Amino acid sequence: MTRLALFDLDNTLVDHDEAFRRWAEEFADDHGLDAEAVERLVALNGHGYLPREALFAQVKEDFGIDGQVEDLYAAYRRRMPRLARCPQQVRDGLTRLRTAGWRVAIVTNGRADNQLGKIRSTGLDEVVDAWAVSGAEGVRKPERGLFEIAATRAGASLGAGGWVIGDHPVMDVAGGRAIGFATIWIDRGTWAGQEPAPDHTVTDVTEAIGILLSGVEHPIAERR
Repeated sequence: MTRLALFDLDNTLVDHDEAFRRWAEEFADDHGLDAEAVERLVALNGHGYLPREALFAQVKEDFGIDGQVEDLYAAYRRRMPRLARCPQQVRDGLTRLRTAGWRVAIVTNGRADNQLGKIRSTGLDEVVDAWAVSGAEGVRKPERGLFEIAATRAGASLGAGGWVIGDHPVMDVAGGRAIGFATIWIDRGTWAGQEPAPDHTVTDVTEAIGILLSGVEHPIAERR
């Protein structure tokens, strides 16, 4: 049976929060804003889950920034892929998974140019089998369709089961459980009070990769 692992991108394989802070510092410097403004931008970001159009409308209003919201958003999308980082140990872990016979794909919500830019600039395109980006496919997590596109492109099938790994309790954990997959939640302390009921909880994606490489049995298969 093909072993399939579907990974989220932001705050799972790449540290979105860290990249956004770097962007906020650059933005503040470019517009003559102070350190307090940087913290305001970080708070507005909502770990990447505030819709970007709403974010930049608020940024424009709060700081009196000239220009159109869409232009500010477009500049952000051009810059963010250059600020995103994927640690070498994460890329190495994904390579080990594939060497061990796993099919590995990325499933991410977001605009295609921004998300594909991150995948390529971080070198993730060289260590996974496939990816599916909501902005390119017209379907978003937690809907089944986006997971299905990623699985098919990786040469696998959702019907064979697998694992979803990500940081969001609804998009990743609930979405993964809805398609019959086991789940590993990357708990970054962001979703206080949430109880996503994953099969495993870790604080870093390298721990999740270690669980898969350990040969752990698929818990859903065990319950059948």
